[in-house]
Amino acid sequence: MTIAEVCEKYDLSQDTLRYYERIGLIPRVNRNKSGIRDYTEEDCRWVEFIKCMRSAGLPIEVLIEYVTLFQQGEETAQVRKELLIEQRKQLMIRMKDMQKTLERLNDKITRYEQAVVGAEKALKRPED
Repeated sequence: MTIAEVCEKYDLSQDTLRYYERIGLIPRVNRNKSGIRDYTEEDCRWVEFIKCMRSAGLPIEVLIEYVTLFQQGEETAQVRKELLIEQRKQLMIRMKDMQKTLERLNDKITRYEQAVVGAEKALKRPED
């Protein structure tokens, strides 16, 4: 796949993909005879993984650490697992905070809706 196709598939900019490659989040992508990046299925799996983890809020630094450990082989499997467990804990904390915020927004919206209905009723007076 070309960089344009990968960008469209994963809704990322070309600059983002190049940045991820430059900092080592995705492996160096092979190039065709013309020097154009040629993404493999394996490359795309890395792109999908990184995008998913970034969407979950994992910092770039943590992802760099994870990829570095992955490249070191199976002897780092336990460390990688622990890293992911810690990130899962952090994500769960953020999700609880977001849930509280959502509840507060819902309460606020409900109060505004009730105020609007109350105002409309006050404007509609029965005819004498």
